[in-house]
Amino acid sequence: MNTGSNEPAKVAEPTVASVGEQLDAKAEQPLGSRAPQYIQSRRALHLSWQVGVFIVGLAVVVAGIIMLPLPGPGWLVIFGGMAIWATEFVWAQLVLRWTKRKVTEAAQRALDPKVRRRNIILTTIGLVIVAVLVGIYVWKFGITMPWKIKE
Repeated sequence: MNTGSNEPAKVAEPTVASVGEQLDAKAEQPLGSRAPQYIQSRRALHLSWQVGVFIVGLAVVVAGIIMLPLPGPGWLVIFGGMAIWATEFVWAQLVLRWTKRKVTEAAQRALDPKVRRRNIILTTIGLVIVAVLVGIYVWKFGITMPWKIKE
């Protein structure tokens, strides 16, 4: 095949990089606003865009905080609000990157066989303790169904 060059082709040498470094390279996007270029080129429009993104993100984060004690995926909604803020604000992008890095590190530690074995042992010990306590309670007080309780 003629490449238009008289020099011999060079073979690319493979680089050795860990999977984490490859994921970091893919995940690292430039910091800053991701608003459309049309909006970024006009100062007043961009400022109103940022205010809108902030208000929407704030509403989602507040909804997540409300869901923490109530039924609902509170933390997931809070991180969703942070992701909304991260589309426009550098501080939110940095917080989100830090959070993703910590979650990835925790997942890697949780997959370690020694840690898994320790967690299984601790869970088993906890379940045995709870079963013994429930057994002692039932032996001492018996089982009384709620509809048979007479006050």
